[in-house]
Amino acid sequence: MEFPENLLYTHEHEWVDWTPGTQDPLTCGITEYAADALGDIVFVQLPEVGAKVVSNEVCGELESTKSVSDLFSPVTGEVIEVNSAVVDDPAIINNEPYGAGWLFKVRVESAENLLTAAKYAELTKD
Repeated sequence: MEFPENLLYTHEHEWVDWTPGTQDPLTCGITEYAADALGDIVFVQLPEVGAKVVSNEVCGELESTKSVSDLFSPVTGEVIEVNSAVVDDPAIINNEPYGAGWLFKVRVESAENLLTAAKYAELTKD
């Protein structure tokens, strides 16, 4: 499994697109590793537009055919957009976790404990 180098990752298996030169808002989602572990995602609860999310705190929920999992925010800030396509068709997350399966966009105030792709790969080694 590969992890895009332009993203930063959390211990809870979320990502944020912190590509150099990227302007606020920053896009957030879950990793391919998380999507594979969850199995077929059937329901998504995302934070509301305008909500304040806090780094490493629960901001939503993902339900799969296997379990229900908390969604953690990778950064602290204000949600300015959610991906309604994944709410309507959660399978998009399984198919394209780093593309069309993004979850929400945040105007970032701060970020803590983010991992590079190499560090995240070490974390997810079996």
